[in-house]
Amino acid sequence: MITYRFAVREDIPAILSLVRALAEYEHMEDAVVATPELYEDWLFEKQCARVLLAMDGERAVGFALFFHNFSTWLGRAGIYLEDLFVLEDYRGQGIGKTLLKTLAKTAVAEGCGRLEWACLDWNEPSIAFYRAQGAVPMDEWTTYRLTGDALTAFAAD
Repeated sequence: MITYRFAVREDIPAILSLVRALAEYEHMEDAVVATPELYEDWLFEKQCARVLLAMDGERAVGFALFFHNFSTWLGRAGIYLEDLFVLEDYRGQGIGKTLLKTLAKTAVAEGCGRLEWACLDWNEPSIAFYRAQGAVPMDEWTTYRLTGDALTAFAAD
Protein backbone atom coordinates (compact mmCIF):
# COMPACT_ATOMS: atom_id res chain seq x y z
CA MET A 1 0.00 0.00 0.00
CA ILE A 2 1.38 3.38 -1.03
CA THR A 3 1.31 6.20 1.51
CA TYR A 4 2.08 9.88 1.01
CA ARG A 5 3.84 12.30 3.31
CA PHE A 6 5.98 15.40 3.30
CA ALA A 7 9.72 14.82 3.51
CA VAL A 8 11.81 15.35 6.62
CA ARG A 9 15.58 15.78 6.92
CA GLU A 10 16.12 12.05 7.24
CA ASP A 11 14.67 11.62 3.74
CA ILE A 12 17.47 13.53 2.02
CA PRO A 13 19.25 10.38 0.73
CA ALA A 14 15.96 9.07 -0.69
CA ILE A 15 15.18 12.41 -2.31
CA LEU A 16 18.61 12.56 -3.92
CA SER A 17 18.24 8.97 -5.14
CA LEU A 18 14.89 9.79 -6.77
CA VAL A 19 16.33 12.95 -8.34
CA ARG A 20 19.15 10.88 -9.84
CA ALA A 21 16.62 8.36 -11.17
CA LEU A 22 14.67 11.24 -12.75
CA ALA A 23 17.87 12.59 -14.32
CA GLU A 24 18.59 9.14 -15.75
CA TYR A 25 15.07 8.98 -17.20
CA GLU A 26 15.60 12.40 -18.82
CA HIS A 27 19.10 11.43 -20.06
CA MET A 28 20.64 14.22 -17.98
CA GLU A 29 22.61 12.33 -15.33
CA ASP A 30 25.56 14.73 -15.56
CA ALA A 31 23.34 17.70 -14.71
CA VAL A 32 22.73 16.59 -11.12
CA VAL A 33 25.20 18.43 -8.91
CA ALA A 34 22.98 18.55 -5.81
CA THR A 35 24.45 17.18 -2.59
CA PRO A 36 22.89 16.15 0.71
CA GLU A 37 24.35 19.32 2.21
CA LEU A 38 22.66 21.52 -0.41
CA TYR A 39 19.32 19.81 0.19
CA GLU A 40 19.77 20.20 3.94
CA ASP A 41 20.38 23.93 3.52
CA TRP A 42 17.81 24.82 0.85
CA LEU A 43 15.00 22.39 1.66
CA PHE A 44 15.13 22.31 5.44
CA GLU A 45 17.11 25.29 6.73
CA LYS A 46 15.93 27.95 4.25
CA GLN A 47 12.68 26.08 3.50
CA CYS A 48 12.69 27.24 -0.13
CA ALA A 49 10.91 24.15 -1.41
CA ARG A 50 8.96 21.17 -0.12
CA VAL A 51 8.96 17.53 -1.14
CA LEU A 52 5.97 15.23 -1.13
CA LEU A 53 6.97 11.57 -1.08
CA ALA A 54 5.14 8.44 -2.19
CA MET A 55 6.20 5.60 0.09
CA ASP A 56 5.98 1.83 -0.30
CA GLY A 57 6.62 0.92 3.30
CA GLU A 58 9.95 2.55 4.10
CA ARG A 59 10.95 2.95 0.44
CA ALA A 60 10.44 6.26 -1.37
CA VAL A 61 9.07 5.37 -4.82
CA GLY A 62 7.99 8.77 -6.10
CA PHE A 63 8.16 12.44 -5.31
CA ALA A 64 6.92 15.89 -6.12
CA LEU A 65 9.24 18.81 -5.37
CA PHE A 66 7.49 22.19 -5.35
CA PHE A 67 7.68 25.76 -4.14
CA HIS A 68 5.56 28.88 -4.09
CA ASN A 69 5.74 31.49 -6.81
CA PHE A 70 3.69 34.64 -7.13
CA SER A 71 1.33 35.92 -9.82
CA THR A 72 1.24 39.68 -10.13
CA TRP A 73 -1.95 39.39 -12.17
CA LEU A 74 -3.76 37.16 -9.68
CA GLY A 75 -2.30 38.99 -6.70
CA ARG A 76 -1.53 35.78 -4.86
CA ALA A 77 0.83 32.88 -4.67
CA GLY A 78 0.78 29.77 -6.78
CA ILE A 79 2.56 26.45 -6.54
CA TYR A 80 5.27 25.62 -9.04
CA LEU A 81 5.93 21.91 -9.44
CA GLU A 82 9.62 21.59 -10.21
CA ASP A 83 9.69 17.80 -10.52
CA LEU A 84 7.22 14.93 -10.43
CA PHE A 85 8.65 11.44 -10.74
CA VAL A 86 7.68 7.84 -10.00
CA LEU A 87 10.06 4.89 -10.24
CA GLU A 88 9.41 2.79 -13.34
CA ASP A 89 8.25 -0.31 -11.44
CA TYR A 90 5.55 1.78 -9.73
CA ARG A 91 4.14 3.61 -12.73
CA GLY A 92 0.58 2.99 -13.83
CA GLN A 93 -0.70 2.63 -10.26
CA GLY A 94 -2.03 6.17 -9.85
CA ILE A 95 0.92 7.38 -7.77
CA GLY A 96 1.76 10.31 -10.03
CA LYS A 97 -1.90 11.31 -10.14
CA THR A 98 -2.15 11.18 -6.36
CA LEU A 99 1.01 13.27 -5.97
CA LEU A 100 -0.37 15.86 -8.42
CA LYS A 101 -3.83 15.79 -6.83
CA THR A 102 -2.27 16.30 -3.38
CA LEU A 103 -0.47 19.37 -4.70
CA ALA A 104 -3.72 20.67 -6.18
CA LYS A 105 -5.42 20.19 -2.80
CA THR A 106 -2.51 21.98 -1.12
CA ALA A 107 -2.83 24.88 -3.56
CA VAL A 108 -6.57 25.18 -2.92
CA ALA A 109 -6.16 24.87 0.88
CA GLU A 110 -3.46 27.57 0.90
CA GLY A 111 -5.53 29.92 -1.29
CA CYS A 112 -3.14 29.71 -4.23
CA GLY A 113 -4.29 30.89 -7.63
CA ARG A 114 -2.67 28.19 -9.72
CA LEU A 115 -0.55 25.08 -9.97
CA GLU A 116 1.91 25.05 -12.84
CA TRP A 117 4.94 23.20 -14.15
CA ALA A 118 7.05 22.60 -17.25
CA CYS A 119 7.42 19.38 -19.21
CA LEU A 120 10.03 18.38 -21.75
CA ASP A 121 8.62 18.45 -25.29
CA TRP A 122 9.71 14.87 -26.02
CA ASN A 123 8.10 13.40 -22.90
CA GLU A 124 4.90 12.19 -24.57
CA PRO A 125 3.79 9.89 -21.71
CA SER A 126 3.92 12.80 -19.24
CA ILE A 127 2.25 15.20 -21.67
CA ALA A 128 -0.61 12.74 -22.16
CA PHE A 129 -0.86 12.23 -18.39
CA TYR A 130 -1.01 15.98 -17.69
CA ARG A 131 -3.61 16.60 -20.38
CA ALA A 132 -5.72 13.76 -18.97
CA GLN A 133 -5.78 15.63 -15.65
CA GLY A 134 -7.14 18.75 -17.37
CA ALA A 135 -3.86 20.67 -17.60
CA VAL A 136 -3.33 22.87 -20.63
CA PRO A 137 0.02 23.77 -22.21
CA MET A 138 1.14 27.39 -22.19
CA ASP A 139 2.38 27.25 -25.79
CA GLU A 140 2.64 31.01 -26.15
CA TRP A 141 5.31 31.22 -23.40
CA THR A 142 9.01 30.42 -23.71
CA THR A 143 11.05 29.72 -20.60
CA TYR A 144 14.35 31.57 -20.31
CA ARG A 145 17.19 30.71 -17.96
CA LEU A 146 20.45 32.18 -16.77
CA THR A 147 22.72 29.66 -15.07
CA GLY A 148 26.39 28.92 -14.43
CA ASP A 149 28.89 31.22 -16.11
CA ALA A 150 26.18 33.21 -17.89
CA LEU A 151 24.46 33.98 -14.58
CA THR A 152 27.74 34.91 -12.91
CA ALA A 153 28.78 37.12 -15.80
CA PHE A 154 25.45 38.92 -15.96
CA ALA A 155 25.43 39.51 -12.18
CA ALA A 156 28.96 40.98 -12.24
CA ASP A 157 29.31 44.76 -12.03
